[in-house]
Amino acid sequence: MRRLILLALFAAAPVHAGETVVAVAANFTEPAKAIAAAFTKATGDTATLSFGSSGAFYTQMTHGAPFEVFLSADADRPAKLEADGLTVPGTRFVYAVGTLVLYSATPGLVDGQGAVLKGGSFAHLAIADPAAAPYGAAAVETLKTLKLYDQNAPKFVTGSSITQAYQFVATGAAELGFVALSQVITVPGGSRWVVPATLHAPIEQAAVELKTGAANPVAAKFLKFLQGAEARAIIKRYGYEVR
Repeated sequence: MRRLILLALFAAAPVHAGETVVAVAANFTEPAKAIAAAFTKATGDTATLSFGSSGAFYTQMTHGAPFEVFLSADADRPAKLEADGLTVPGTRFVYAVGTLVLYSATPGLVDGQGAVLKGGSFAHLAIADPAAAPYGAAAVETLKTLKLYDQNAPKFVTGSSITQAYQFVATGAAELGFVALSQVITVPGGSRWVVPATLHAPIEQAAVELKTGAANPVAAKFLKFLQGAEARAIIKRYGYEVR
């Protein structure tokens, strides 16, 4: 009888779920939260997310930061980490292609063609730091392609990440700014111009497993989940393309 009781208690004991630590580019904040919740529901495991600029994360990882998975806002930094020997071979892939948007919280300020950038009827233009954030680099490239960089550069309000660039616009610190479509796709009101993809290099966002997560099966499980139908549906819902 005592043995049966012990077996019953053992069977009823909770199974300790696993956890992986994920560095996530700031533009992917909301879809990453939704994917992490779906991952936990499907597997019982947890993806603990940290958000920031891809450039800052890259620097931290080369100095030993204990992230196990990296969801970058570009494809270059995961490739550099791979070249540095800091990733698990064969785990790098493009999980999303982003869309750049010129956005204002003020209705009617941004027209459907982005002509407001020519008129100069604003004092501040928010962008993410182009050295650290791929969406900032895409914004700079867009302005240069349109030959509007020189006249707008003095108006830049530069955020450390695309999240801060969006906050500048949302709080009125800048009348308009370049942000990620995923940040405003569910935001009502305001005005926006979806920047044509032909004006800048594709914003291919790559994921990779770091060697710090090689011994943790949950890291690989999360990346596999990211490539599955449920995660891909979430990614598309936030305005990204998937390949």
